[in-house]
Amino acid sequence: MTDDEMEKSYRSGLPGVLGVIDTAISKIEAVILAMGVLLMALNTVTNVVARFVFGNSIMFSGELNRILIIMITFAGIGYAARHGRHIRMSAIYDALPVGGRRALMICIALFTSLVMFFLLYYSIVYILDLHSKGRVLPSLGLPVWIIYLWVPMGFLITGIQYLLTAVKNFTSHDVYLSTGVVDGYKDTETEV
Repeated sequence: MTDDEMEKSYRSGLPGVLGVIDTAISKIEAVILAMGVLLMALNTVTNVVARFVFGNSIMFSGELNRILIIMITFAGIGYAARHGRHIRMSAIYDALPVGGRRALMICIALFTSLVMFFLLYYSIVYILDLHSKGRVLPSLGLPVWIIYLWVPMGFLITGIQYLLTAVKNFTSHDVYLSTGVVDGYKDTETEV
């Protein structure tokens, strides 16, 4: 099964209702990411065509792309954590036996979760500050704080995902990169 097929058929490694919620959030994130990338491409192409054909850009195109970049970035961090697609520095980790890797993964997941919750708090403080200033986007007229609501949502989902990864590793004999991804390397060598 390829990585794409595994992501499409994602089933949470969590038991009961938590697994159902995790699977639903995963599917919602996938739709948000796909729609965000498609909308950004469509917006950019439309703006380029408008600029060359009509001599004028679409006024709100840059603002819309800014909103979409924020949405894709912060919806994507939860998605990456859920599918074990985050960047890892693994030289020491790889040299450890399974028990050591599991213990280190628990520490890494708990620390990362703590950092995500810390950033969640400060993103809320930032949004409240933006709200109090009353700034709006010039072309769309949308309050600026609204476009940043994706930030705390992304940090919350990612923090929860890493916390659940720590719990999964604590209760399992295998080492998990996320609640549904077991640690290990795949043989990606193909014959020509």
